This record gives sequence, C-alpha cells and structure tokens, in this order.
Amino acid sequence: MNTDFHKIRRLPPYVFEQVNRTKAALRARGADIIDLGMGNPDLPTPKHIVDKLIETARKPDVNGYSASRGIPGLRRALTDYYKRRFGVTLDKDREVIVTLGSKEGFANLAQAISAPGDVILAPDPSYPLHHFGFIIAGASIRGVPAHTPEQYLSNLGRAVKYSVPPPTAMVLCFPSNPTAAVCDLDFYKEAVKFAKKHDLWVLSDLAYNEIYFEEPTPSILQVDGAKDIAVEFTTMSKTYSMAGWRMGFVAGNEKLVGALARVKSYLDYGAYTPIQVAAVAALDGPQQCVDETRAIYKGRRDVLVDSFTRAGWPVPSPKASMFAWAPIPEQLRHLGSLEFALQLINEAHVAVAPGAGFGEHGDDYVRIALVENEQRIRQAGRNIRKFLASRGVKEIKPVVAAAE
Repeated sequence: MNTDFHKIRRLPPYVFEQVNRTKAALRARGADIIDLGMGNPDLPTPKHIVDKLIETARKPDVNGYSASRGIPGLRRALTDYYKRRFGVTLDKDREVIVTLGSKEGFANLAQAISAPGDVILAPDPSYPLHHFGFIIAGASIRGVPAHTPEQYLSNLGRAVKYSVPPPTAMVLCFPSNPTAAVCDLDFYKEAVKFAKKHDLWVLSDLAYNEIYFEEPTPSILQVDGAKDIAVEFTTMSKTYSMAGWRMGFVAGNEKLVGALARVKSYLDYGAYTPIQVAAVAALDGPQQCVDETRAIYKGRRDVLVDSFTRAGWPVPSPKASMFAWAPIPEQLRHLGSLEFALQLINEAHVAVAPGAGFGEHGDDYVRIALVENEQRIRQAGRNIRKFLASRGVKEIKPVVAAAE
C-alpha cells in the first residue's frame, strides 16, 4: 500500500516540533521550563463570556447542527464591530462569514481559490499557514522578504515581474506574526493599488488587531475599493483569550466570502451555537476586558525588553501583537535559529520559537511570546544572562542619568 502521500511530501519537517520534543523531555525530568515559544494566550476568558456560554448551553434546543456561515446574530455583531472600530460598513449576509478560528478560514479559502500551478505572493518571514495553506491546496508560494511593511511592498513588483505564471493572490499580515511589525493606512492604500494593477486577490490577516501598544491598527477594508479585491481574517483568540474556542471571521469581498461559504458547506456545520452566542456577548458587551488584556501584554513587553536587554540580548520593543521578534545575539548568530533555540532551552530552560520555522528569511531571529507573567519573564532574563555569559556575551548595565 502506498503511504507516500503527495500532499504530505510537499510539507517540510515541522521545525517547532524539535523544540517541543526537547521541552517535553526536560519537563519529564522535572525541569522548570519558561515557555515563551507558543503563541497560546494564558489569560482567562472574561467571566461574562463564559457565563453566556454556560447559560446558552443549558438550553435544550442549541445542541443540533449550527449554521455553516455562522448564526445571524454573530455576523451582525461583527458588522457592528467593524463600524465602531474602523468606520467600515459590511453586509452581514454577503460580506461576512464565521469560521472555526481564522486559521480554518484561511486554509479553506486557500483551497477554494487556488489550483495546482497557481502562484501566490506571501511575506517571508510569516505565519506558516500563510505559505502552507496554499501549498496543501497545490499552489506555489513566492516568498517576498518582509521584515517591515516597506520591505514587503518594495519587493512585490520584482516578485510579480519574475513569477511565471503571474501570481493570483497576495497575503498581508499586520500586526505581523512573527515580526510584530505594524503598518499604517497608507500602506494598505498602496497594497490595494498594487493588487488592482496586477489583478490580485488580497488576503489580509488581522489576528492581532486589538493587541496594540501605541496607535490603534487599521483595517485594509478602510481603503476605498478594497472590498473589490480583499478579504480580512479576524479572530477572538487573542482579543478575548478565546484561543481554544475556535472562533474567527472572514469579512470583505463577497465573491471570496461566497467561495469560502461554498467550501465550508461541504466540510462543516459551523461552530457550536453556544460558543457563537458567547462570542456575540464578547463583541457586544463591555470592552474593558480588552483594555485590561492589552495593558497586561504591554507590561510584559516592557519587562521582557528590559530584562533581556540587561542580560546582554537587546530585544526590539514591539508596537503590537503578543510577540517580540528578536535578532539572535551576534556572537551566536552562526548557530542558526534552531540550534540557538535548542541550546537556550537545554541550558537556560527558556523556550522560544526558531525563526527558521517562519521562512528562510527568519533564520537570524527567534520569536518570543508574551505568554508568561512578569515574574516568570524576569526569571527568564536571569537564566538567559547566565547562558549568554557562558558564551562570552556580556550583560548590558542600565544607564543611570546624571544628577542635575
């Protein structure tokens, strides 16, 4: 029997699995691992959302199949959110669909709109699904260097020029996973202009839109004419600490939304109705919980940047997302991101995500997730200081201002 499955052959070894195996083995031996590798929110889901789930689940008529597009009340709640947050008007029946997390929506839309031989433009480094969702669908990816929005935009023209056949779609992700880079509305205007010029669909991943620390992040749908060619993916996983609930959305171009709805109609019956009702309570309810979540991540960010920098590892301060994208200390960069991450977890008991797992342009970096409390992050900084000192990397003394 042939077990050399075609689509599985197209997938490379999962880089993160080597770190995960090491982490599990160390924990089995009793090691205290400070896990900054996985982007898995550790904060509790707000109480009023959980209460609505419990209240709804007790009702006898909610346990059947749900609606594949999502219940009308939840689609309406998302359109209200877009109106409040971005000033964008959406039709809940034609321009919005509920997904089982944004990851499922992205993967199934990739299946819906691409065919073997199609070329897709995607940032590199980027969240692995932005590449492999299309690769699994049979398409080819042209990775475009994207450590900053400006770098991505400046390289798109060359990527189109040298792609055969011409690309059919491009992926955006700001705030970025993994780089934490943010863009402004002018970037989206240029991206829409570029996409229309080259007949490209645009898939914009906005998973971290509410985890910002300076200016609120924009939506591509704020650009005039964006809905002609673009859809946006959002999720409740980070904003409301609902990662395991698997609740996301796709909004924008009605043809793309319709294509996704067609595929989903064959694959699922929608999310469990009580979860969707609870999601309505999240979107329509008090948003103080979002402000509190944002403040917690900001506090963790500040502690991480300070403690890791003092340890001898300067980490750029991210403006958004729940990640920091950190260049490997220069003295250890020759190791590459996987070997550096393995040495860090074995010797400092701190887990990070190797940048190579996000694309070939990520190998000089690691991604650090803000998913431990401030005390644990400070402990990670102390562990890393000892690790770096053993490699000849000196700690950085804080600058003390001179007395006036």
